[in-house]
Amino acid sequence: MIYFWIAVTVVFVIVEVATTQLVTIWFALGSLAALISVSLNAELYLQIIIFAVVSTIALVLTRPLVRKLNGKTFSPTNADRNIGKKATVTETINNLSGTGKVSVDGTIWTARTSDGTVFEEGAIVTVEKIDGVKLIVK
Repeated sequence: MIYFWIAVTVVFVIVEVATTQLVTIWFALGSLAALISVSLNAELYLQIIIFAVVSTIALVLTRPLVRKLNGKTFSPTNADRNIGKKATVTETINNLSGTGKVSVDGTIWTARTSDGTVFEEGAIVTVEKIDGVKLIVK
C-alpha cells in the first residue's frame, strides 16, 4: 500500500501543479497522511479513514481562506454600461419560444426577461443584467 499512497499523492500534486486553481491540494494532504499511516503499519480501513478525515479537515479549514485570497475581481466591460438603461424591443421577447431582441444605443442585443413576461415589439424595457451575450430585461 505504500506505493499506492505514493502514487496517489504524486498524482494529486501533479494535478495541482497543472491547474491554475487549488483543486486537489486537500486530497494530496490526505494521501500524504495516509502514506504516513502506512509507515506506522495502520490497517487499510484506517488508512482510508485517515485519508478522508485529513482531506475533509484540510478542505473545511482552508477553503474559505483560499476563496478570499483568490477572490475573482469583477472587471467591467463596455457592455456593462447598458445595465439600467432603457431599451426598445425590436423583436417580441418570449422566453418560452426563445425569441427576443432589443436595441440599446443603436446596438441590437438578444434579450430575455427575468420573470418570463412577454414584451411586444416597440415596448420600452429596462436592462437588469447581462447573461453571456443576452440582456436580461424587465
